[in-house]
Amino acid sequence: MRASRLLSILILLQVRGRLSANALAREFEVSVRTIYRDVDQLSAAGVPIYAERGRSGGFALLDGYRTKLTGFTSAEANALLLAGVGEAASDLGLGTELAAAQLKLLASLPPESGASAERVAARFHLDPAAWYSRPETPELLPTLATAVWSERRVQVRYESWKGEVARSLDPLGLVLKGGAWYLVAAAHRQVRTYRVSNIRTLAIADTPFKRPRNFELARFWTRWAREFEDRLLAARATIEISPAGRKLLRDVNPIAAHAVEANHRACKRAGWVRAEIPVEGADYSARQLLRLGTELEVIAPAGLREAVAEEARRVAALYAKRRRKA
Repeated sequence: MRASRLLSILILLQVRGRLSANALAREFEVSVRTIYRDVDQLSAAGVPIYAERGRSGGFALLDGYRTKLTGFTSAEANALLLAGVGEAASDLGLGTELAAAQLKLLASLPPESGASAERVAARFHLDPAAWYSRPETPELLPTLATAVWSERRVQVRYESWKGEVARSLDPLGLVLKGGAWYLVAAAHRQVRTYRVSNIRTLAIADTPFKRPRNFELARFWTRWAREFEDRLLAARATIEISPAGRKLLRDVNPIAAHAVEANHRACKRAGWVRAEIPVEGADYSARQLLRLGTELEVIAPAGLREAVAEEARRVAALYAKRRRKA
C-alpha cells in the first residue's frame, strides 16, 4: 500500500507541480506526518524532491525530472476504457483504479499534453442519464462485473414481465444505456439481454465458460437495440398535431417526433400537420399520447383513438368524483 502511495505522490507532483503537505495528506487520507515520512523515503531513493517554506510553499520536483514508472495494472487499464462514461467505473467497483489510471496517463504524457488533458477533464463531462431520471446503480453490479471479467457462469433469479424465473447464464458483457445497466449473456447458446435492476439474486459459479467465437459486444448491442425498437414500435398511427404539440412530443416520444418532422402534411386547422408515427400497444400509447392533451388528436387506427378517448373519460371521472366529495 505504501509503495503505491509513494508512486502516486511522485506522479501527482509531476502532473500538478508544487503541493503542500496538507494537500497531499487530504488527497491520500493520511496524516501530515505520514506524508513527511513518504517524502523522506522518496528523497532517500534518489528522487529530486525538495521543500519550499512559506504560504505558497510545499513539495516539488526539480525542473525537467519525469518519472518513467507509469505502467498500468490490469484493473487500471480496464477502468480507463470507462473514463468518459460518468459514474460507470464507480458503479462497477473500479472508481479507485480509474483515478489511478487517469493520473498515470497524465504523467506519461509530455508536459504540454498533460496540461491539455487536465483542461479537457475540467471542461467536459458526460452525463448519460436522461432528464428527470436518475441512473440505476444496482447493488449486484460489481459482483456481476467480476463474473464478466473472470468469465464465470452465474446463477440468477430474474424478474421478467412473465414472472420470476431462474437462469444459468454466461455473462458476456455489460452495457450502460440511458442510465440503465443491461447484461448481455448466453443461455443455452442463445445470446439474450437482461436488465440488471431486474436481477433479484446472483451467485457466481466456479464453472468457467467459453465466449462464443467472433462475438463482439458493441456489434451485438447495436443490432439488438435496433431490432428491439422495431419490434416495440411495430404499429403505426395517424395523428394531427399542433405546433405546441410538436415541441412537447420531442420530450414525450423522440422517435415519434422525428417521424413527424421527417414526413408530414398540412391540415385544415391552422398550423397543424398530419403525420404517421410508430407506436406501441394501444393502452400504453394512449397514456403516452394523452400527455399532450388537446395539442394532439389520434385519427387512426380506430382502436387507439378509442383507447385515448376511454383513458380521457377515466381521468375526467376520477376528478369529477373528487369534486363531488369536496
